[in-house]
Amino acid sequence: MNVYQLLKINKAIKSPRIKFLGIAALHKLNKRYLALNFDPVMACNLRCKMCYFTDADYVRKYKGLFPKEDLDRLAEVLFSRALKLQVGCGTEPTMYKDLSKIFELGKKYNVPHISITTNANLLTQEKVNEWVSNGLKEFTISLHGVHKDSYEHFMGKASYEKFHEALDYISNARKINPGLILRINYTFNKDNFEELKDFFDVFGKYNINVLQVRPIKSLGNTEYNDLDLSSLENVYDEILLQISAECKNRNITLLATPSYKKLMGESDVASVVFKETYCYIRPGYVWRSDFDWKNESFNEYSHRKNLVSRLVKTAFASPSEIKNLKKKTSLNYEIS
Repeated sequence: MNVYQLLKINKAIKSPRIKFLGIAALHKLNKRYLALNFDPVMACNLRCKMCYFTDADYVRKYKGLFPKEDLDRLAEVLFSRALKLQVGCGTEPTMYKDLSKIFELGKKYNVPHISITTNANLLTQEKVNEWVSNGLKEFTISLHGVHKDSYEHFMGKASYEKFHEALDYISNARKINPGLILRINYTFNKDNFEELKDFFDVFGKYNINVLQVRPIKSLGNTEYNDLDLSSLENVYDEILLQISAECKNRNITLLATPSYKKLMGESDVASVVFKETYCYIRPGYVWRSDFDWKNESFNEYSHRKNLVSRLVKTAFASPSEIKNLKKKTSLNYEIS
């Protein structure tokens, strides 16, 4: 399954009514439509300056490990309805010692796309090989600087050398598993954006499949929180055009806002069906606060909440009622 083609299709379907009816039909037919986003551990080995792990209030509030003994039950109730399982949504999943079991369960329940988002500094060749063997389909690697100085400055406690070693480990695994996807998520601010001119000189050898170029977002009282991108006005379009052309030459999927005007003119894209498909899981929380997942199935909960009838009713609601359902998402980019 090409999850990026599905994203393109989703963005191409403009009618929320079609989307609500589509989800209702998929649910009724016991098909997959959930995007599971799982943080099994609320911790990180780094202190990236743009991340909420440099916000003391966040670190105090969110802690814990998802119990290993609950993983089988979690998979039983949700994995069979998942189109995608993403492990790591803002924390560092490689700190979770039972990570391999999550991938094993994803494979057992035939989840089409299983991904991990990581800063890569704790990867080893053995871990990479094991996880891929157990069902992992995609590595999404976080990057906040092209060159060593900026990388280690913005990704506090990180090692530039370990980062490159990790990319080598993934490249080695791809020799045996050519379908394995390597994605780089580059988060930029006014101080590290222009380094993207050198991105392919430094990282081109790793045969990247997907590159996301995304702007800094407010994540609380972080160590670096300068959101002003106005200084990029005269360079953004030129550099994005260069990146886009190189991605096309290398057959890389690019996720980015293509112009400075759009970057400044758009906030997060609003989705009316986001809450119907997005399923977040962390220690102490599974999808919905009223979902008694240890004692009821996904279908039982959906029946109790009259999901199908609600979706059909919403599909025929007034435009103003549908508009009130909008929720901001992170899909504020174009896919090329």
